[in-house]
Amino acid sequence: MATKNGTTKKTAKKARTAKGAKPATKKTGAKPVRAKKPAASTPTAAPVAEVAAPATTPAPKARSGTRAKRGGDGANAKATVPAKAPAKPKRTSLLDAAAAILGKSPEPMSAKDLAERAIAAGWSGTGKTPHATLYAAMIREIAKKGDAARFVKVERGRFVTKAV
Repeated sequence: MATKNGTTKKTAKKARTAKGAKPATKKTGAKPVRAKKPAASTPTAAPVAEVAAPATTPAPKARSGTRAKRGGDGANAKATVPAKAPAKPKRTSLLDAAAAILGKSPEPMSAKDLAERAIAAGWSGTGKTPHATLYAAMIREIAKKGDAARFVKVERGRFVTKAV
């Protein structure tokens, strides 16, 4: 019984197992891939010490297309790098705002009270339940940092800051 490519099953099996080669297929007409023999070892030159890269980095390559059309030097023109905008001040997190509010408060406060005061003080967020997020974050900080945490849970749902 012949297979698709016209060989018998035994012939196809022999062709597959012969030296790890795969039989050619009719669709691609590719030749069988044979395993390469390991190359004979040749003596190599002694390793050359690598030269350290220069401390300065080269300037980025210029774009040739647009500059050349505008009358620039083309390949010799240097690309202008726009100046970086000054870094925005980092936005205060609700956790940091809660720590500041608790530091000023003499009594323990709930997460809901802390979230309301933080929002009144100017903190803005997009979530529907900032008090739940704050509560979870305070519990997570206490669990992760232990004695180094900024918050201490004194009653059910009430927190104070750690005395420094």
